[in-house]
Amino acid sequence: MTEEKTKELQYQALLDIRDAVGVAKLGLMTNQVWHDDPRRLVFTLSRYKFIAKMLSGKRKVLEVGCADAFGTRIVLQEVGDIVAVDVDPIFIQDVKDRVTERWKFDCRVHDILSGPVLGTFDAAYSLDLIEHIPKEDDERAILNITRSLVENGVLIMGSPSMYSQAYASPQSKIGHVNCKTQDELKALMLKFFHNVFMFGMNDEVVHTGFAPMTHYLIAVAVGRRTLA
Repeated sequence: MTEEKTKELQYQALLDIRDAVGVAKLGLMTNQVWHDDPRRLVFTLSRYKFIAKMLSGKRKVLEVGCADAFGTRIVLQEVGDIVAVDVDPIFIQDVKDRVTERWKFDCRVHDILSGPVLGTFDAAYSLDLIEHIPKEDDERAILNITRSLVENGVLIMGSPSMYSQAYASPQSKIGHVNCKTQDELKALMLKFFHNVFMFGMNDEVVHTGFAPMTHYLIAVAVGRRTLA
């Protein structure tokens, strides 16, 4: 136990946690955001908060394209278990190096274009994945995520909108090969689900406003179609 004493008693718990579990580290991607554009971290975590509330109470949830999974524990606050996958082993190792016992979840290397994720999931979500997948492969990605779901499973997809790309950084544009309009993302999701509800985000605000002024798109899909 630390011999340091804070000026106000209620803050002593901060030192207790520091001494017991250490000071948390940012993930690889989150570290770069915090270094280059700190306010963008607020926007990213707000998307995870939306996912958490939409999927609250789900037993087992799949995250596809988790990157450093810094926001994943926000969803974990509202669901039973999470399996998080990413195609890049460097990100997955980074997650495993930082995971704590209290916020533990399964994290795996998996290319969603290669097939479904092993397991059966009540819901799945993917933030900032579809825009990195070439257009000729995006249906295969959604199909494989959908095949990972139970029959009445929910899928939430988030992606920067086509409209936002005029303001995207050069770094972002390198990977953004398949940004879509709201209508295009909805049409893609309707190939696999009977119902798709579209939302937009500007900064940390979720809305149903004018699509061409929407920076970020979120599709909530329910009612899985019969898969071939």
